[in-house]
Amino acid sequence: MSPTRSERPLRTILRAVVVLVLLSGWSAAGSAAHAGQRAGQQAAVAVRGGDTLYSTGTRCTVGFNARSGSTPYALVSGRCAQGARTWYADPALTVVVGVTAGVNFPGDDYASIRYTNTAVAYPGEVSLGTGTGTRDITNAARPAVGQSICHVGRTTGYRCGTVQAVNVTVNYGEGTVYGLFRSTICSEPGDTGGPAFSGGTALGIIVGSSGNCGSGGFTYYQPVTDWLSAYGLSVH
Repeated sequence: MSPTRSERPLRTILRAVVVLVLLSGWSAAGSAAHAGQRAGQQAAVAVRGGDTLYSTGTRCTVGFNARSGSTPYALVSGRCAQGARTWYADPALTVVVGVTAGVNFPGDDYASIRYTNTAVAYPGEVSLGTGTGTRDITNAARPAVGQSICHVGRTTGYRCGTVQAVNVTVNYGEGTVYGLFRSTICSEPGDTGGPAFSGGTALGIIVGSSGNCGSGGFTYYQPVTDWLSAYGLSVH
C-alpha cells in the first residue's frame, strides 16, 4: 500500500474528530448561554401586589406581599386559590414562584402563597397599572368608615373612593363570608383579589361587588389584618 493511500483515511478521521470537537464545544457554549439567559429572565421578574399569578386552570391577582422572618408570602383570594398547588409568574407556566400555604374560604376569603423561587423579587409594593408606577406599602390597618381608599383591579384598573361600611356579611353560592368591608368604588368581574389601600397602608383585597362601573356599584373587601394575623405575617 502506498503512503499516499494510507494517509487519506487518517486525514479524514482527524478532520472528523476536529469537527466533532468543534460541534461539541459550540453545543456546550450554546447550552450555557441559554441557561444563563433563562436565569437572567427569572432574575428580572418581580411579583408585586396587583400582579397576576398562574396555576393549572386558574389565575389569581396578588393582593399584597408580606413576610414571616425572611420568608416571603403573597395574599390572594381564598375562593380563587381553591384547589391550586403550584404557582407561576407567567401564563405559560414556566417560571415557578411558589406553592399554596393555606386557604380560608368560606367564613373568610383569603389564601396564602409561600414564595419559593429566590431568583424572583417580591417587593412590598403595589403595581398601579401599566405605565402608572407603583405604591410602596409599609404597614396595614383595619379600615374605618369615611376613610379614603383606592384599589387596583385587573379589569377596571386604579380607582378611589371612601370606606362605606365595616363588618359586612356576604353570601356566596359556596358559603357565607363574614367581617368584610365595603367601599363606594365600583368593580367588575376579573377585579377579584386586587389590593385596596389608603396611602401606604394596606387595607384589604377585593372579594366581591354589587352593580358595575357603568351604572354605579360597590366593592367588598377582605381585611388584610385578618390574613396577617392568621399566618403571623407582616407587610414590608
